[in-house]
Amino acid sequence: MSLLWLAFALLLLPALWFLVAPLRRARLVYDAQVSFEENDKSAEQNVAIYRRRLASLEAALERGDIDQARFEEDRLELDRSLLEDTEDLKRSPLHSPASGRLVVPLVAVAVVIGSVAWYLQHGAEGDLAIYEAFQESDSMPTLVERLEQQAERQPNNPNVWASLYPIYRDSGQGTAALNALENLIELEGRQASLLAQKAQLKFFMANRSVTGEVQALVDETLERDPREPTILGMLGVQAFDGGDYELAIDRWRRAIAGMSDSSSSEALREGIRIAQQRLGVAPEEQEPIAQGPGIHVSVRLDESLQGMLDDDTRVFIIARDMAGELPPLAVARVTLGDLPTSLVLDDRHAMSDEASLSQVSEARLLVRVTSSGDATPAPGDMFGDLDGVAVGSVDGEPTEVVIDRLVE
Repeated sequence: MSLLWLAFALLLLPALWFLVAPLRRARLVYDAQVSFEENDKSAEQNVAIYRRRLASLEAALERGDIDQARFEEDRLELDRSLLEDTEDLKRSPLHSPASGRLVVPLVAVAVVIGSVAWYLQHGAEGDLAIYEAFQESDSMPTLVERLEQQAERQPNNPNVWASLYPIYRDSGQGTAALNALENLIELEGRQASLLAQKAQLKFFMANRSVTGEVQALVDETLERDPREPTILGMLGVQAFDGGDYELAIDRWRRAIAGMSDSSSSEALREGIRIAQQRLGVAPEEQEPIAQGPGIHVSVRLDESLQGMLDDDTRVFIIARDMAGELPPLAVARVTLGDLPTSLVLDDRHAMSDEASLSQVSEARLLVRVTSSGDATPAPGDMFGDLDGVAVGSVDGEPTEVVIDRLVE
């Protein structure tokens, strides 16, 4: 923490220097201005010009080039012009170069105090303390003690309670975990993920039973997010305990589809394998478990293109983002002899971690039949596409794509 404040001090030094620097030049500027005003001949020059123009007017009057009325009019204009020129030359008295020196230290102190106050209000000093607690604690009891101290110092920091909650939960301190989670919900709002955690915690604290309070939390969570994976996983446990293994498998599959935690997903996959064994179904006979939101797609070949290529010709089923800026989001491969077919595209079919279907809400489907087997389209290849396909649940009817065109 001391290093942080030292860094702040180093950053404030240039700001203070910019405040003080003008004072160091004040005397030089003052002397230069005084010298300029003492040697300024503008007034004398304006008077000399006035006199020459007035003499010219008088000479014109004597010659009879202008009458007396015109002379008076032009002289009045000359007088007015002289007054305007000399008025602009009037200067205010110069202030002493020492004036305002007391304001500078006051402004400097205000800058320092304002910066510190702003950081204390909007900065991340509390989060830095939490980070140091994790880095400097050599045992779990020490870590918990330091985090609890931070909870007393900064009870309105949600990151404190978010750090304490999983530690309490995993160590079997249900009441403390529930208190931390309720504080987090109070600060962050009734988010679906937090409500799901609370429902799950109360479910296990009630010996894996869905009490009225747990059911209320389940209903509220599913109303906010019908695919919330923690709730679906918990309901799968309830179904498994009740002997409804098919329902448990369905709920766990849907939970895995929305999970990003690989360890939790693997635990549910193990539960699915056990449920399948109790149903007398070999796990390898089951369909692969979806990963993330996806697209249920069916592909068929238009009758006009039947028989043009062999059955072993490769067919690529590709999902891309609507803007076409990312690499392919999902790629699956079948053969022409497999058509018509249906399958689910999801994150299992991603080509890289940087681009997957779970990153978008809509995708463009492209199906290409290639006799060469290359990724680059070639004349004679067949294709079909469909834009604006929603990415999400794969439980409904598949989206159909028809291969109905040839690459020229």
